[in-house]
Amino acid sequence: MNARIRELVGQCESFGLWENKTYTFDKEKFAELIIAECMRMCEVTEMSFVTHGCDVEASGAITVKQFIAEHFGVEE
Repeated sequence: MNARIRELVGQCESFGLWENKTYTFDKEKFAELIIAECMRMCEVTEMSFVTHGCDVEASGAITVKQFIAEHFGVEE
């Protein structure tokens, strides 16, 4: 598991401060964070292509981002 995934996992973990210290992991939040990270990487890829004058590829990166958002029902 790479460092970024560990960071995302950490954002989804919590420990209860009650009598028996319950551990919880928010699976839904983790899924949302992973999807958001994938969409963010599409944006980073688009900017890289734009910087290098690759407009067709940049457009493809944004299309992939839109497909991910549509597939998972993400409202931007």
